[in-house]
Amino acid sequence: MKKNVCMYVWNHFTNDARVMRECTALSENGYNVDLICIDDPKDESISRYEEMNPHFHVYRVRRYPVLLELLQKVYRISLKHKMIGLLLVLAWLSSAFLAPLVVLPVSAILFLFWRTKLSVVWVRGSIILRMIARGWQKKYDIYHSNDLNTLPQGYICAKWRINKKKLVYDSHEVQTSRTGYDSGAYAKMEGFLINKIDTMIVENHTRAKYNEQLYGFYPGVVYNYPFKQKESVLDQEKVDLHQMLGLPKDEKILLYQGGIQTGRGLENLVKAVPLFKEGTLVFIGDGRIKPTLVKMVEDMKLQDRVKFISKVPLKELPKYTRNAYLGFQVLNNVCFNHYSASSNKLFEYMMSGVPVVACSFPEIKKVVEENRIGICVDSHDYEDISKAVNYLLKEVEVRNEMSQNSKSASKTYNWDLEKDKFYNIYNQLLIS
Repeated sequence: MKKNVCMYVWNHFTNDARVMRECTALSENGYNVDLICIDDPKDESISRYEEMNPHFHVYRVRRYPVLLELLQKVYRISLKHKMIGLLLVLAWLSSAFLAPLVVLPVSAILFLFWRTKLSVVWVRGSIILRMIARGWQKKYDIYHSNDLNTLPQGYICAKWRINKKKLVYDSHEVQTSRTGYDSGAYAKMEGFLINKIDTMIVENHTRAKYNEQLYGFYPGVVYNYPFKQKESVLDQEKVDLHQMLGLPKDEKILLYQGGIQTGRGLENLVKAVPLFKEGTLVFIGDGRIKPTLVKMVEDMKLQDRVKFISKVPLKELPKYTRNAYLGFQVLNNVCFNHYSASSNKLFEYMMSGVPVVACSFPEIKKVVEENRIGICVDSHDYEDISKAVNYLLKEVEVRNEMSQNSKSASKTYNWDLEKDKFYNIYNQLLIS
């Protein structure tokens, strides 16, 4: 009899490779999986419900409360038509609800509320409640929370009941030391909830040891390796980036793919471009600091040597990656989360036979140097980055050898093998 799994993730589930792999693996190995995530009202290409396969379904809960969506419409109309639009809409609301003496002042208060930081609490709190409600709608045997921001939902659904269910905490990041998580509240929340879970999964052994020091137990380790690529696919399926970007056929593409976020050394890549002997730096992805990088490129007058492409669907990304002469993974040591990373990007480059210029952090350095698939640098030093790039530009045979090494290493660092460790964790969970 198949076991039912309710999995949570705090995103729109459009580019989450790890969660996709885990859900697919479970659905192919005797489990029915319902993934609960968040709807994106700005993206018309996704829907509230998707059937990924007969045993894997996706449910996206509403992002904004209905009342807040209405207030947003009011605000947009008021911006377009100034105060006349706002008064007309409020008047319509008053007549619609047949309570003109109540709706006008309440609407004004809610409007002011929406324009403050309190709206963030309102929105996130509503999402959490909707996730919990969805998690209670069916009988599940296991609740699986990806990261700390969905652990309360999993805990409430799994443990606030007479017949308690199993709870998996799958921590993709180091929650107590990561960018954007500076408040001590996160550490206190994790410290409280860690005693309520049945098992924990982390990304690598460096993080597992860190967890052992914090909480006294060694969690299960499942590396974030991508699916193995077929050799025939590597040669045949490719998006022509040169044509897309208007580059000569022989131009060397120096690629960064992933989130355009702080702490990833991306500013240093731009600073290094004038020192590159040749090649065009290409960013594929979106994120908070992308406008800053674009302006930086403009200020340095590097528009001809730096190109930006918006994020592409996860399934399509390898077709872009295969165009690269080399790839970058130059995280900065701004927190233990970055220092301990075994980045998915590193293995995506590997699968496509793309050598890397990478940071010298333990998990990444171990893979790069043991398999001779690239060069590790001081990721805080743009001149050191440029030296590695220029070496690989000059020594074409070395670069090509590293490319072949990458393809060979991909036979070891892939999800087809790693998922057995994931299955073992679930098997142990069911018999415990």
